[in-house]
Amino acid sequence: MQLEQPSRETSWDGTVPSAVDARVLGLIVLTAGLAASINVPYGGLPLAGVAFAILAAGGGALHLLGERQLRRITDGLVERWVAAGGEVEDVTRSSNGMQTEWRVHTPDGEIVIGGIALVPIAQLAVEWRGIGDTMSASEAESNLDRLATSLYREIFEFDANR
Repeated sequence: MQLEQPSRETSWDGTVPSAVDARVLGLIVLTAGLAASINVPYGGLPLAGVAFAILAAGGGALHLLGERQLRRITDGLVERWVAAGGEVEDVTRSSNGMQTEWRVHTPDGEIVIGGIALVPIAQLAVEWRGIGDTMSASEAESNLDRLATSLYREIFEFDANR
């Protein structure tokens, strides 16, 4: 005899919104301007302009790579949770301070996934019901299956263990 289980439907459309952050890009431009201004006494305005362009373009590229990495991790986590039977209603973009964040809306509350989107120091943070954990984004991406399974147990099977 099988017990009927309520159908778990998802209204999530399968996409995680882009999260290129203008605040981070502004910080990169400001830092590049300050760093390039050091070159004015030694190489003049042309060298400072070249230094600014290189630093701003490099910083912008590193932010875009970091955003893509965090977005891939978020997408992978949500896909695995839905495949395992977790109910996800929607995934939206939000921001908090200088962190790039996505909010995963579930019937039991919001899961906040995000972190610092700058490749050499990219960090992933996951928060649910006020409890959070942070790890290197590279480490999270390389262990995505294990991370998704662990988080699924903590988040979606939480009420079943009571």
